[in-house]
Amino acid sequence: MNEQEHRALIDTRARFPGRIAEAARARRRRGPLEERDRLLIIAADHTARGVVGVGSRPGAMESRVELLDRLCVALARPGVDGVLGTPDIVEDLLLLGALEGKVVIGSMNRGGLHGSAFEFDDRFTAYDTSSIGRMGLDGGKMLCRIGMDDPATARTLESCGRAVTELASHGLVAMVEPFWSRRAGDGAITHDLSPEGVIRSMHVAQGLGATSAYTWLKIPVVEGMERVMRATTLPTLLLGGDPGGAPELTYAAWREALRLPGVRGLVVGRALLYPSDDDVAAAVDTAAAMLEVT
Repeated sequence: MNEQEHRALIDTRARFPGRIAEAARARRRRGPLEERDRLLIIAADHTARGVVGVGSRPGAMESRVELLDRLCVALARPGVDGVLGTPDIVEDLLLLGALEGKVVIGSMNRGGLHGSAFEFDDRFTAYDTSSIGRMGLDGGKMLCRIGMDDPATARTLESCGRAVTELASHGLVAMVEPFWSRRAGDGAITHDLSPEGVIRSMHVAQGLGATSAYTWLKIPVVEGMERVMRATTLPTLLLGGDPGGAPELTYAAWREALRLPGVRGLVVGRALLYPSDDDVAAAVDTAAAMLEVT
């Protein structure tokens, strides 16, 4: 996004807010998610939880202009199906014309701010079902962290179950991202990324709501993925997480997991938008190539 485009976006936001809804109505959509064998979706909902760091770079995502630049590069690459984002980011991309013919998943619960005392109380503070339908999006994503020692988990589970039911009633995909979690001694929330922990979280997630007909799972790549994937019959996407270590090892783990029955693709954000060499196009192309050969 050059300086002129940046100023035009700011001006439209201030003077012509109705153009967001107009762009949503006019947007050329793709067919339902169920029609695709493989999906590559770029995740862009981290900043709404106050997460602006990537790996060893604490302020990597603090510039909205730079984030939008990287998103536009990623969305323009062959093999990228769409984006997962909060309303602010989705609306910026709509005004930039970057979502034509793309899948768009709205992020719903961003209330459990990273590092907060109320992080397990993951309230629905972004999209709801009616706004997802009104904006012509393809579904809603919800984070579902299950903390057995934190009573706020009950509210999160109830809210996620209600959202799954409401989305399904409109024929919209409910993308549930579950974690079996706990609060460590220093107060930080950690996830159980053992096969047992991931499997347990999947079983809870796929039982949420009055129907699972439109439920998809979004899970991390861990050891024993063949065993993990035998825990569900639901369509499943793999998440990328915060990049760390050698990218080659991450890519190898993705390739192996993508070969498993039930795995429908990748939902990756920071690992592709902020690779260690800052070559967004190359990172996205590498991920897209994996979907073609598996």
